[in-house]
Amino acid sequence: MEKPGPQNELHVTVSNKQILSIALPITLAILIPQLNLLINSIFLGQLSKEALGNAGITGVFFLIFALAGNGLNNALQTVFSRYAGADKTEAFGSILSQGIRISMQFALFGIAFTWLLAPIILGAVTDPVAFPEEMKFLKIIVLGLPFLYLFQMGNAFLVSSLNSRLLMVGFVTEALVNILFDYLLIFGRFGFPKLGFSGAAVATVLAEISGLMAVWFVMYNKGLLKKYNLLQNLTYNTKISKEVFSVAVPLVLQYMISVTTWLIFFLLIETKGVVAKAVSNTIRNVYGLAGIFVWAFSSTCNTMVSNLVGQGKTALVIPLINRIMWWSASSCFVICGLLNIFPAAFFRLFGQDDAFVVEGIPVIRVVSVGILLLSIALIWLNGVTGTGKTKVNLIIEVIAIVIYLCYTFYFMKLHYISLAVAWTNEFVYWSSVFIMSFLYMKSNRWKSKNAIDT
Repeated sequence: MEKPGPQNELHVTVSNKQILSIALPITLAILIPQLNLLINSIFLGQLSKEALGNAGITGVFFLIFALAGNGLNNALQTVFSRYAGADKTEAFGSILSQGIRISMQFALFGIAFTWLLAPIILGAVTDPVAFPEEMKFLKIIVLGLPFLYLFQMGNAFLVSSLNSRLLMVGFVTEALVNILFDYLLIFGRFGFPKLGFSGAAVATVLAEISGLMAVWFVMYNKGLLKKYNLLQNLTYNTKISKEVFSVAVPLVLQYMISVTTWLIFFLLIETKGVVAKAVSNTIRNVYGLAGIFVWAFSSTCNTMVSNLVGQGKTALVIPLINRIMWWSASSCFVICGLLNIFPAAFFRLFGQDDAFVVEGIPVIRVVSVGILLLSIALIWLNGVTGTGKTKVNLIIEVIAIVIYLCYTFYFMKLHYISLAVAWTNEFVYWSSVFIMSFLYMKSNRWKSKNAIDT
């Protein structure tokens, strides 16, 4: 083990205290929007079973672009943390400026794709009855991408600069605005127009604008903008832009390919009836709730690994990943345990009948095992991300998805048994991700002189 030297305020150490000091604020921050999505689905479930089912397709489609932003977020987090570990905080302003420029390009692409190409693509494969409402929803919600991406850029800086405790302000603001306008616009309360399904999209855009304003206000109010010279110089920086772009592109592709695959799965579920669609959208909420700690610890892993590599303490990376993995798996086990003890109570939150609950309970049992695999695999995958070898992330993702799609096609089209069996594809996917990520990190091939892949 390498001995730690004098501690800089932006240097991390391999300790439970350091892990939890980063992860717990992220956990609370992630909890808020997940509860928000859950409440959103509950509102739509009260509206109609069809609205709840349609939220599955539209939600997964929007996730393609939302998680593209998450890929940008993780890339920026990796670069920020690497420079923080190397005591080069003077570069923070340029890193953020280049990240903003790149994220706006991705946002404009997402809007153009949804308005121009999505109607052609989805019109050919979705339920013709549901398609008009689904497309109207998507054309509204995608307009929030620029605000969402800028919100994520601010969050990436807060985590990397070890200010994750400040994340709560933006997320709480976003969630409260979303819940308020969900209620007002879906049902037309207090004189607001009754927009039904589309009201949820308008509420989301308003919430993203509010979250963005909150996180940047916090950074200004705490003096972080001035301390790190953020937004002072927006000129193009070739070196840093290349670093951010080289890390970001594989991650963005990784996330987009991954969620596109999930969209294919949901399109296949559409052929299995309204109840199967509604149950699967509910299971998507289960993933969000149960994965709260996993996503927080994986983000922590990315930041801390990158910081250690920046410090030159590569011998501490594997012990750190192991420690974070146990925290992730333990917390996930508790949440999955509660979901399996009270599954009927959870499903009845959505206001559906007994047939919905009966179909849903076997699925939640199966998915719980998949979530436990996720809690391990995602930590090791983010360990790879933290080293800057994001091209390896992309290779791992592509291989795992090919295996996943073959398995899914067999049990959805060739030999469909039940919805629960179809959802076992999560076992296959996360097992593949874990094996490849684990073997790569153990090979030590990530230890190179270059901080960032080019």
